[in-house]
Amino acid sequence: MTLVLDDWTPDALRARLIASGAGTGGGTGGGTIGGDDDLNPGMAQPDRLRDAAVLIAFLDRPDGVQILLTRRADWLKAHAGQIAFPGGRIDAADASAEAAALREAEEEVGLPPAAVSILGRLDDYVTRTGYRVAPIVAWATPPARYIPCADETAEVFEAPARMLLDPARRIVDAYDIGGGEMRRFYTIDVGGRRIWGATAGMLARLGRVLGPASC
Repeated sequence: MTLVLDDWTPDALRARLIASGAGTGGGTGGGTIGGDDDLNPGMAQPDRLRDAAVLIAFLDRPDGVQILLTRRADWLKAHAGQIAFPGGRIDAADASAEAAALREAEEEVGLPPAAVSILGRLDDYVTRTGYRVAPIVAWATPPARYIPCADETAEVFEAPARMLLDPARRIVDAYDIGGGEMRRFYTIDVGGRRIWGATAGMLARLGRVLGPASC
């Protein structure tokens, strides 16, 4: 199955997720759990992983399907100023990873859960900072206006799905983490914005799941 422009619909995206093996829970879509170590074979895994979830929300706009993103506040202790999906830790009160992603999206950007239809999920993504992230893929009706949480969200914006998933826009960068050891990661530049790290890594996975025509 491949996707063409006319197939950017909830049903087509859900079908592709299921056909790829994704969409049925963590660790699906290939049966492996990777993450930052996808580009860094042999990377030491954290001793303890904290569970988190993010919402990868597709939005239908007159100029094409978009994906919802945020820019984290500059004063945060972790990942300040970085571009990310709405999301965060899974709390004990959350019924599931999906519930956590919906809760976080409402708290961070004002996207009500009733406006979101879950399509599936990608493999869990493990970060070098010790998080096991469940990427929840969804179709959403955007609110009349977003309401960013001042405590953690500096900006809410949308970017074209085709551009975010285009492998030609995806490059592998690296930095020295000490002792000459290089850590590799994806970066994606869209509209003058630099998306990198786990967010870019999850977009790369999504692009591979949706197939060459969607990329």
